[in-house]
Amino acid sequence: MSSPLSKPQIIAHIQKSLNYTVFDSKWIPCSAKFVCMGNFPKGTGVMQIYEIQHGEAQLIQQVEKPKPIKCGTFGATSLQQRHIATGNFDGNLNIWNLEMPEVPVYTVKAHKEIVNCIDGVGGLGIGDGAPEIVTGSRDGTVKVWDPRQKDSPVANMEPVEGETKRDCWTVAFGHAINDQDRCVCAGYDNGDIKLFDLRNMSVRWETNIKNGICCVEFDRKDIIMNKLVATSLEGKFHVFDMRTQHPSKGFASVSEKAHKSTIWQVRHLPQNRDIFMTTGGAGTLHLWKYEYPAQRSKKDSDGVDVGVAGSVNLLQNVTLSTQPIASLDWSPDKQGLCVCSGFDQSVRVLIVTKLNVV
Repeated sequence: MSSPLSKPQIIAHIQKSLNYTVFDSKWIPCSAKFVCMGNFPKGTGVMQIYEIQHGEAQLIQQVEKPKPIKCGTFGATSLQQRHIATGNFDGNLNIWNLEMPEVPVYTVKAHKEIVNCIDGVGGLGIGDGAPEIVTGSRDGTVKVWDPRQKDSPVANMEPVEGETKRDCWTVAFGHAINDQDRCVCAGYDNGDIKLFDLRNMSVRWETNIKNGICCVEFDRKDIIMNKLVATSLEGKFHVFDMRTQHPSKGFASVSEKAHKSTIWQVRHLPQNRDIFMTTGGAGTLHLWKYEYPAQRSKKDSDGVDVGVAGSVNLLQNVTLSTQPIASLDWSPDKQGLCVCSGFDQSVRVLIVTKLNVV
């Protein structure tokens, strides 16, 4: 019988109160620093950089911007430059050099309305091919950008004429296995999940899970699609096995109810793709492990391969706040270290122990 202490523990290492609403927080790769993005009560945007020193988070830089900043990613930058790409309330995509953050190194009017979500690939040594950024917006479009190309997106996924525009809440890159292959998954407020194949410029798969999709993430961006987690309103998440696509049934999935509230985020552990954390609307964090089935596919009655879903086990959970934890980011360099921010206007650095023994 295992003792409670043999399980991973989630320890709040540092907590910092902020004087603004923080929407996103990200580790700066290869550093003990993280960046927080949000908006001041007066309606302007803010980016802050903190460094962990002697068990404290020290503010080392703050810049104010005209518009609130909703989301950010380092996914399309090199480890040398470490530029962050952000989306703001005005529909702009900006890329910032954090050493000189006064003026963006790249800017484009990406969307007509707020940029809800952003992801990057091809940087940080993750994913083959060109560095690319994907943005999703309230205007219903999902666009892919190459920072080396000004003004126009390299791909634009928008509703066809006459179709109602759905608010896109989340986007994620995956399947970046070589120079040509790449997929984007997008989740919408009506429960739609769409998988876009960027090589063929087509919708490869779509489904609806009946509740608004808050977050989608592949367990890895740079491998043949393996697993996709989608979180939703009403406290449910789905894990899709992306290895086997059936012509009519699509991908096999397992769903789990958790948090008793909206599941705002899912983030896979960079050092182990089968462990992931979900963040809840009531200030809770749940740490999960995916268990594969004995066989990941089987033949149906017509002899066609159909996927078999595994199961998810709850490793640990903790309540940090009474308000939603809206963002979480694992450190790519130090296993078990993560930063999360919530609508209680706080940012926290957490340490998750014993991740190598689960």
